[in-house]
Amino acid sequence: MKTNLLMCVLAIFSAAIMGPGAARAQEADWPSRPVRIVVPFPPGGTTDILAREVGQRMAVTFKQTFVVDNRAGASGAIGLEHVARAAPDGYTLVIGSPQTLTINPHLFKLNFRPMEDFAPIVIIASVPNVLVVNPKLPARTVGEVVELARKSPGRLNYASTSIGGTPHLTGEMLKRVANVDIQHVPYKGSAPALADLIAGHVEMMFDNLPSALPYVRSGQLRAIAVTTSNRSPVLPELPTFGEQGMSGFESQGWFSILGPKGTPSVVVERINAEVNRLIATDDFKQKLIQLGSQPVGGSPEFFARHMRDESERWGALIRSAGIKAE
Repeated sequence: MKTNLLMCVLAIFSAAIMGPGAARAQEADWPSRPVRIVVPFPPGGTTDILAREVGQRMAVTFKQTFVVDNRAGASGAIGLEHVARAAPDGYTLVIGSPQTLTINPHLFKLNFRPMEDFAPIVIIASVPNVLVVNPKLPARTVGEVVELARKSPGRLNYASTSIGGTPHLTGEMLKRVANVDIQHVPYKGSAPALADLIAGHVEMMFDNLPSALPYVRSGQLRAIAVTTSNRSPVLPELPTFGEQGMSGFESQGWFSILGPKGTPSVVVERINAEVNRLIATDDFKQKLIQLGSQPVGGSPEFFARHMRDESERWGALIRSAGIKAE
């Protein structure tokens, strides 16, 4: 009896000792099976485009499949909540943006905490927002758009990718700065909003440059201005809002990779190092520029600080402008 009891105690003790070691061995082997990258928006938008570009390249480096999983809904909250509840083993990641991480908490009651429930890994790229209009709209400058809005208050409307995204809030910034009345028409993603804009069902739209760029190049949409302090290298002929008389009118999106809180540090470090390596290569850097974005990179700590700063900035705008979830 004593022998059996001693064997049980030894077995428990051995398992306790080997458990962490086995876990560390599994972490060191990451990824030993397919990795999911959750995109909390429909296919076709900038978030989806960048997720697929990064996923394809990480698949080559790590010799494993990286699957993009579009889980849209609730302004991105459905996809984020799914990942917040996932096992923190490095096999479920999410693409984060200003909307899902730093804007939604000021507009909605969420079932997760963006600042506490995720492990920040790396910011991939930043993108300007661009004001695009249906070519039938008789406006080619910011001033002409504002003039049309002032002549017919409430008649013009602008589409956005969703409630609470930087395209939506950039439209609200324009209304506030120019003191105009333009109606907001939210969509469930960039692709359906752009389709309706091209069809003439809405007249203008703020969107992340990468998703709007093909339609600007094809002539299906007319670009009016970018919302960054400098012109975009991909559309160097397109002036900024500042150049058209709206000094300080700036907004941009950024796209990042996160895992659930508790994601092993070795996994965080490997993904961070790989993305920083990728954006330093001429091939990927040029791909980002062609898409209308700029590489960012940096450490997980830099990403965490950026999230906090962005949350404070957008929160201040939402409160001062009295923006509510529609």
